[in-house]
Amino acid sequence: MVVWDYRRWILAAAAILLPAAVLHAALPTEQPDVAGPTSLAGRLLIASPQMRDPFDHAVILMAQHGRDGALGIVINHPIDSRPIASVLQALGADASGVKDSVRVFLGGPVSPNAAFVIHSAEYRRNDTVDIDGRISLSDAADVLRDIGLGKGPSKSLVALGYAGWAPSQLEDEIAAGAWVTVPEDPSLVFDDDRTKVWTDALALYKSDR
Repeated sequence: MVVWDYRRWILAAAAILLPAAVLHAALPTEQPDVAGPTSLAGRLLIASPQMRDPFDHAVILMAQHGRDGALGIVINHPIDSRPIASVLQALGADASGVKDSVRVFLGGPVSPNAAFVIHSAEYRRNDTVDIDGRISLSDAADVLRDIGLGKGPSKSLVALGYAGWAPSQLEDEIAAGAWVTVPEDPSLVFDDDRTKVWTDALALYKSDR
């Protein structure tokens, strides 16, 4: 049975990935070490069935993984649906003229007041981080405004907070059996029934064995 000390997890993540107002302040600055372990950026991290909060049956899209740590967004822990205007106002951003609502997810326990959008790669802003050529990650405010004005990305997922790991921490957790990984699949990230994402991702993992 995998049991993880989440107080240690949160403290270590906060030490290397300080709470951020914008995306690039949260992301690790180092690029993956090509001579070392393979980067998990662009893969889905699937929690062991024994994992508990904050990662109970979590599936995490890994955005970056290098020598100085890792960052990902939980894609299957929805909170609720909220008017885009109210989300923008909470972020201190211009909400004039925007319409519609978005489903908001808990992206992880680190910096839960920071908001991010995972989105299809045809949409890009100056702060956008390309994850794998198909999916990207951006700071939420400008993307949400564009979505509310009808000119945003074709696919998107809005998240509050993120999951972060100190150097070697994620590798240690995988070795302990806390996680398995599969390649990212846009249908799992954006389209799948959120109640089935964990089981569908695990089935994908088993089919590759």
